[in-house]
Amino acid sequence: MRKYLHIALNVIAIIICGALGGGVGFAIARAISLDGVLAALVAAVIGMVIATAAWAGGSSLLRALGWVK
Repeated sequence: MRKYLHIALNVIAIIICGALGGGVGFAIARAISLDGVLAALVAAVIGMVIATAAWAGGSSLLRALGWVK
C-alpha cells in the first residue's frame, strides 16, 4: 500500500511542477511578445528548466526536513 501512495504522490508532484513550469514559460513568452512556433519553443524550454528546478528544490527541501529518506 505504501508503494502505491509513494507513486501517487510522485505523479501529483510531477503534475504540479510541470504546471508551474508551463505557466512560467508561457508567461515569459507572452511578456516578451512572442507568438506562434517560436513562443511555443521558448515556453517549452523555459518550462522544462523551471519544472526541473522545482522538482529538485522540492526534493531537497523534503529531504532537509527529514520527511523523505
